[in-house]
Amino acid sequence: MLPSIHHLKPDLRAVETTFGEASFPLPFKETLEYSSPARGVWNIVHTGFLVPEAHQIFVCASGCLRGVVLTATEMNALDRFHSILLTEEDLLNGTLEELILDGVADILRKLPKHPPAILLFTACIHHFAGCDLPYVYDELRRRFPDIDFTDCYMNPILRKSGLTPDQLMREQLYSLLLPREKKENLAVLLGSDFALDEDSELRELFRSAGWELRSIQDCRSYEEYLRLAEASLFVSIYPSAKAGAKKLAERLHTPHLHLPLSFSYDRIHEELGRLAKELHTALPNEEKRQLTCEKRFRALYDLIGDFPIALDYTAYPAPLSLARFLLERGFHVTTVYADTLAPSEEEDFLWIREHRPSVRLLPTVHPSMRFAAPPIRNDILAIGQKAAHFSGTEHFVNIAEGGGAFGYSALLHLADAMEDAYHTTKNMERLIQQKGFLCETCL
Repeated sequence: MLPSIHHLKPDLRAVETTFGEASFPLPFKETLEYSSPARGVWNIVHTGFLVPEAHQIFVCASGCLRGVVLTATEMNALDRFHSILLTEEDLLNGTLEELILDGVADILRKLPKHPPAILLFTACIHHFAGCDLPYVYDELRRRFPDIDFTDCYMNPILRKSGLTPDQLMREQLYSLLLPREKKENLAVLLGSDFALDEDSELRELFRSAGWELRSIQDCRSYEEYLRLAEASLFVSIYPSAKAGAKKLAERLHTPHLHLPLSFSYDRIHEELGRLAKELHTALPNEEKRQLTCEKRFRALYDLIGDFPIALDYTAYPAPLSLARFLLERGFHVTTVYADTLAPSEEEDFLWIREHRPSVRLLPTVHPSMRFAAPPIRNDILAIGQKAAHFSGTEHFVNIAEGGGAFGYSALLHLADAMEDAYHTTKNMERLIQQKGFLCETCL
């Protein structure tokens, strides 16, 4: 009989490191992985629902279905969601293709009307078993010519090779777009789960140049979604969106700019400059904006002083850039939670290693982190849900994936959020368990 190990609590010092000792870009060994209760980051179900009027169908085993069904339920979106249960018998009988075709047909018969599009998700087992997916999609399109079908994938077992499921979902999110006549001075922001902040410098640049900026969040109908193909420029800011945006740009023969989020003034200037050059317009007054940011963060430091700060990679896609920005201004950043480090942040990593080598670096998925969360103690300010959970604090900035932030406006919004988090507490245990930050929920 296998002995219980629930009473064993490993020494977390065996998994934590510091920037002075960590290796780049993989500071931790790959092992079995733990999933914390922080659920604010979007998954493939949330992202798929961005296509208006589209229907999602997942084909997988009951254990796999549990999470995606819960996501659809929590979003109050079960009317746009169905599943097809895959059993051992289907594998043994070699009827994987028939199961999908018959299952989809049965679902469509029961719907009050056909949706304009279906996002069909197959699972790891379809690839292991050699399911003829090209035949399945060809046959579905033949049987239901009034519906646009696209292939989507729930294959977490394969997430360490090639594109991750998150990257692939953001690619497939726009796979239904077909070539259309280009509309002058129309740009589309691709691959972000959240709409770009209204006061972002990116929006200001487009407005000053006489351009219209759209995103999938602006679309209220499937036809409006299809019109995104009319863009004469594609822009992406979220790292996981880059590969899909590049592929779509090549397929539709449309220029693409990837402008990654950063908290460095030099990098913000560089990215805004690239866009301004593309739009043939002038940059905004950056010196004034930088002075405004400096004044705001000085005031914030005067308020919170050396109050400890922890942050994690789910809050913003540039955690080391953020940590460096705060450290350079005297803030007491003690801990960064990140499992891997992006090559684009090597310069920030080296700066922290040289100037603040004692800053702790901790993983979030290592099995030992199951025991890392202390009782609520509220002696630290966290930026991000995982940092809040592992630090045991209700003083936290509740944000995921940047929340639509970019540029100097992102810094000002962060300062406001940090001040609010310092003054007030949130129900951390309840908030972090809500799936999909800013999504409608029935919880």
